[in-house]
Amino acid sequence: MGFDDGSTRSGRGAAAALGMAAGLVTAAGVAVGRKVVAALRVGQGHPLKHRLLDAAAGTLQPKYPLDAMSTYLNGFHMYADDMGRQVEASHFCIHLQHDLHQCVIFDRNAAGARLIGVEYIISPERFRALPEDEKRLWHSHHHEVKSGVLVAPGIPEIAERAYFEDLVTTYGKTFHTWQYDRDEFPYGIPQLMMAFTDDGQADESLIQARDRRLGISTTSVREKRAGIPTPTVEPGANPWESGRSVQTRLEEVEFRRGSASRFVR
Repeated sequence: MGFDDGSTRSGRGAAAALGMAAGLVTAAGVAVGRKVVAALRVGQGHPLKHRLLDAAAGTLQPKYPLDAMSTYLNGFHMYADDMGRQVEASHFCIHLQHDLHQCVIFDRNAAGARLIGVEYIISPERFRALPEDEKRLWHSHHHEVKSGVLVAPGIPEIAERAYFEDLVTTYGKTFHTWQYDRDEFPYGIPQLMMAFTDDGQADESLIQARDRRLGISTTSVREKRAGIPTPTVEPGANPWESGRSVQTRLEEVEFRRGSASRFVR
């Protein structure tokens, strides 16, 4: 065994730091390469100039809000006025404040995915403080979590359980801007969406297709979450359960003209 003096330890530390730096550079290079490949793949069929511009912007421009998205969730939503219309939703979320998450939603987790909506997620304390009319726009997450319908693919089991132990008590407000179950283009106005609150509501064929594609088992996830306590749902959430619901509509209104000086900074 050789003698380990200070210079040896210092040399090892420098080597470790260089190794870490090299690893980070390599990882960054791989990430940049993925962005370029994804941009070029999605842009197939577009003019070459547009494809090159998209690829360059993807690697050169900082996109801080997108980089901060830390959690990928996969679940299903139903239209607030029609349980028969159910769609898969891939959420990408950031824990913006201690009692507020915000998510962008795509139809799938793929480079060419369609942006279909947004969701805000709040704590029960913040939900209780909402005006009664506002509460009608929100749904609970208790059944999504306990049933295993809502999943976080790729997260280690211990971390996933801790995450969903918090999420099970929360409430979400979701609007879809693309009715992709009906149209191949984002026609119309944003639609309010809701979540399932009991067994037998979600379309099993959609869940099974999702499970096969992601390589997961909703049944197994449900069994593993059996020990997560089921919270008491706050009054005012999930308004459709009463037999009446709310939905957005397009309405013509009078246009108000204000002073242009109000908008000059």
